[in-house]
Amino acid sequence: MVPSDPDGILLDYSQDKVVLLDESGTFTYANDAVEPILGFAPEELVGENAFEYIHPEDREAVRTAFERTIESDAFTEASVEYRHRTKDGSWVWLESRMSNLTDSVLDGYVVSSRDVTDRVRAEEERQRTAERLEEIAAASGDVLWMFDADWSEVLFVNPAYEEIYGRPVEELESDPESFLETVHPDDVSQVRDAMERLNAGMSVDMEYRVDAEEGQDRWVWIQAEPIIEDGEVVRITGFTRDITDRRRRERQLYVMDNLLRHNLRNDLNLILGMAELIEDDVPEAEARTAVIRRTGEALLESAEKGREIIDLLTKRGQRERLDLGNVVADARDTVHERFDRPIVETGSIEPCTVRARAELRLCVVELLENAIRHSDSETPFVRVSVRCADDGDEAVLTVEDDSAPIPSIEADVLEGNHEMNDVYHSSGLGFWLLYWCVELSGGSVSVESDPESGNTITVRLPLDEG
Repeated sequence: MVPSDPDGILLDYSQDKVVLLDESGTFTYANDAVEPILGFAPEELVGENAFEYIHPEDREAVRTAFERTIESDAFTEASVEYRHRTKDGSWVWLESRMSNLTDSVLDGYVVSSRDVTDRVRAEEERQRTAERLEEIAAASGDVLWMFDADWSEVLFVNPAYEEIYGRPVEELESDPESFLETVHPDDVSQVRDAMERLNAGMSVDMEYRVDAEEGQDRWVWIQAEPIIEDGEVVRITGFTRDITDRRRRERQLYVMDNLLRHNLRNDLNLILGMAELIEDDVPEAEARTAVIRRTGEALLESAEKGREIIDLLTKRGQRERLDLGNVVADARDTVHERFDRPIVETGSIEPCTVRARAELRLCVVELLENAIRHSDSETPFVRVSVRCADDGDEAVLTVEDDSAPIPSIEADVLEGNHEMNDVYHSSGLGFWLLYWCVELSGGSVSVESDPESGNTITVRLPLDEG
């Protein structure tokens, strides 16, 4: 055997569990550290065979490592991980270092061990998580992908790539920018711009066309994020989703909307024109023709609101940073222009910047106009205010009026508690526009009504974190 200074070795490992084993693996010495790690007092292990305390699945590997180490003629050092039984019958993971150094002063070979249970279990959990993610990725219809910072290496891509892009994964892995060859020529420049934005640390949300092998345009939606460490982009990850069917339905919806609005507008203009002629020829029918005109004009207005709703629901618009005070001021000015006089009273307006859909501007106008039109007073009371919530996460826009209580069916629309059906439906589209806009902005609407004091509509929207 190779001589050494065993006292120095024991000193080096004094913070670990240190034992001495003879050639058969029997404990001849154990330090005090064995008790907090294994639960055994040192004297309980002396005379016992160490391999009997090792998990059956790990025992042979540990025995082989020990024997190979002590039988070597040259200096040999080995490290091994295994499960060791504790006094209460449970198992802990140990990382043990052993060598063939010995000395006549010591009765055995020094084995130093430390408890690595937490680390091993964390690694096992990471492995299980990675396996689950692999399973999810394999089953996903979306393309999940990750590139390095300069797009020179594909770090991960799942099999869905082949279905959507019509090219083999191996081709992408060998040439990471080969996916650009599948992008529609008219969209390549915007895709390259998006890649540069990601390189610069910005998020990307976009749609473009790819040419699948069947030669038909396929629309995809991309969401991508840069992974930043220590201020530098180190990886880029995202997903690609096939939205061809959605784009097709949107086109069909727009065609139907255009046809219906065109026909409705022409027919209603004809009806309104006839109502005027009747009123000229039969003055005593003025009250009835006025009903015809009001109804026709309301239908035309509903058609326009229908277009706004279609735009809101079919365009995957991004939320924008909006100064809520400016939104309210612009809406108030618009309403004053339409009614040729100042009506809306402005309450407290705190500085609040929200992240919401751009259509919020239309919705605030709708709220104010609705309050005015449903007031029975010649001088309607409408007050709008803005404040930041006490928790600091939301902006609160409040519109108060003195109108009759909003019908419960309309309030249910605003609060998201009602769905249209064939029997019972709300009367207007304006509240639906407001509800969907606020919902898509991550906010909520609440309604309080009182026969004496009127209505209070409260819109809550997330504050912009930037």
